[in-house]
Amino acid sequence: MGEVYKALDTRLDRIVAIKQLTPDHRERFEREARAIAALNHPNICQVYDVGPDYLVLEYLEGQPVRGPLPPEDAVRVAIQIAGALQAAHEHGILHRDLKPANIMVTAGGTAKLLDFGVAKRLAPAADVTETTPGAVLGTPAYMSPEQIEGQSVDARSDIFSFGAVLYEILAGRRPFAGNTTSEVIAAILRDDPPPLGRPPALERVVMRCLAKKPADRYQTMAEVSRALADASLTPAMRPPSIAVLPFANLSGDKENEYFSDGLAEEIITELTRIPGLKVIARTSAFAFKGRNEDVRGIAEALGVTKVLEGSVRRAGDRIRVTAQLISAADGTHMWSERYDRSMVDVFAIQDEIAQSIAHAFRMKMAKKAGLRAHTPALPAYEAFLRGRDLLFRLTPDSWALAKGWLDRAIDLDPAYADPHMVLGLGHFIQGFGTQLLRDLAPTIRAEAYRALALDPSDPQPHILLGCVAAAHDFDWNEAAERFRDALRATPVSADTRWAYATMYLSAFGRFDEAAAQMERAVEHDPLNPVWRAEWADHLACAGKHDRAIEEGLRAVELDESHFAPHVMLGQVYLASGRLDQSVAEFERAHRAAPAHTIPLGLLAGTLVQRGDTDRAAELIRQMGDDPLPVWGRVLYHLVCGEIDTAADWFEKMIQHREPFAVAYARAPIVEPLRESPRWRRLGEIMNLRESG
Repeated sequence: MGEVYKALDTRLDRIVAIKQLTPDHRERFEREARAIAALNHPNICQVYDVGPDYLVLEYLEGQPVRGPLPPEDAVRVAIQIAGALQAAHEHGILHRDLKPANIMVTAGGTAKLLDFGVAKRLAPAADVTETTPGAVLGTPAYMSPEQIEGQSVDARSDIFSFGAVLYEILAGRRPFAGNTTSEVIAAILRDDPPPLGRPPALERVVMRCLAKKPADRYQTMAEVSRALADASLTPAMRPPSIAVLPFANLSGDKENEYFSDGLAEEIITELTRIPGLKVIARTSAFAFKGRNEDVRGIAEALGVTKVLEGSVRRAGDRIRVTAQLISAADGTHMWSERYDRSMVDVFAIQDEIAQSIAHAFRMKMAKKAGLRAHTPALPAYEAFLRGRDLLFRLTPDSWALAKGWLDRAIDLDPAYADPHMVLGLGHFIQGFGTQLLRDLAPTIRAEAYRALALDPSDPQPHILLGCVAAAHDFDWNEAAERFRDALRATPVSADTRWAYATMYLSAFGRFDEAAAQMERAVEHDPLNPVWRAEWADHLACAGKHDRAIEEGLRAVELDESHFAPHVMLGQVYLASGRLDQSVAEFERAHRAAPAHTIPLGLLAGTLVQRGDTDRAAELIRQMGDDPLPVWGRVLYHLVCGEIDTAADWFEKMIQHREPFAVAYARAPIVEPLRESPRWRRLGEIMNLRESG
């Protein structure tokens, strides 16, 4: 199809690979260029430049993966490729030609996924291990049954091919044998692969990937990755991961708690810039604050291989930071350091700690690490840490205080982007019921644009702009573009996954994809009850009620006092006709948030169904005539079966630009309203038509 050259890039003094295609394969080339350019992942061969008939690619020294490999080595390669495919799928890209020849393993053991172009012609005498260009896309020996039959394919087709590759690198032979292409295709459609003779847990993962029906396979590469991790034979097979515990405040001043917490959070941010390192999010890592627990137990609860703990002591303009990196396997200290510096060196300390951890993991920091878009003035930085700390306490009083500190940070350093971003986020949070998003949208948009202007590399402002485009403007093209920009980050934050799942995918009824996004969020923040409840909610909307209840119960275990898991569980019970259980959950949610209209509306509506109309009427009176959020009132009338009244309130919710309007537009509980004549107008206002 062309030629590949090893070349020297004289501008940057680096060795590269130049891939030049012949004119009749130009379409394949353009497809590959677009696909790779959209991806940025440590296990995907990177594109450096593109021309009319060539690609300049990362030069790799290594060999295509070959089996048989020991299970530990095979799983290590498989986990890396699963991560690469997961990143591709999240960007809407199917590889469609996964095979050992397209997986390069470097001398250092890094697996790289190659070749995102698929030819389209069927050669008359094709070898079964070569791509057959034509109507059927892929390589026969690794194609899924639906690929072979020319049906539409999705991520589950790549999962089948992944299973075929993993089988081969474990066994040293392909799962479906044959001397000709026709025999191989017949085997894929008809036969089960021979037993692997490998550890049972690992063999189960492979065989589920190779299920004939897509519905019987894992549904996402995230599920595959988790299954591989669970099947790991030794801790050494687990992918590198770390949790940063809140740093102890040794200053003797409780007021300095925000600073020690903030320093740990900033180090978390720095560590996310190490490609291939899984970093547990703040909420889960900070769940152990003030609890005297063994580090090994914490590591097990968070599913990490390493834990970073430390302390901070401030005295005047001096600071002492200690940090220790601890192995989860045996509790030994891998690295420790003490930093006695001036306060102005706090940013250098963060960078040095991150670099030391990268060295301990034998990994490299991304180029951006340590190269800050802007080093803020120290007073502005401290004001920002105070403001962010107060915001995430999520009370009306704390928001007012947080806003004051964030405004102060901006006044002290107008070139500092982070306060603008967090200020915009704070306003957006208020739009979920405390204030009208209709009134807040201009401020949110202005803060996001200002943050983006000051730091164009930060993906977070795109999240806010995407949410405003979806929930306020109903501009779905703009929302899609903004979320694509945010999803290009490495790694993708839990906030991004929630926003994309809830404000975009759910609006179009794509609940399986939304649940997959929230599953990824939970992987990096496993002890966050809100994210787990959101995952459960999307699972329920996708019709996976048993799994939704399972995750909802786990969310309740994490925080019995939070209303969201109880709301979700109650709705699943309600959908399955279990009124007593749903009432019990809505009661718990109401006790956790007495003034919140969502538990009120659901509890009142369910009580009406159970015949307790007097109590229901009292709850509705408690809600008032002009409740915020209006979604609680919509839910009440939907549960009661009062569709016209529910439509009236839904239209008011749209007028307020309440985010719940788009987040639940396609939810099962709204189905009776969507089936009514009133929905046509409501859907058109939101630019959501049934074909969307």
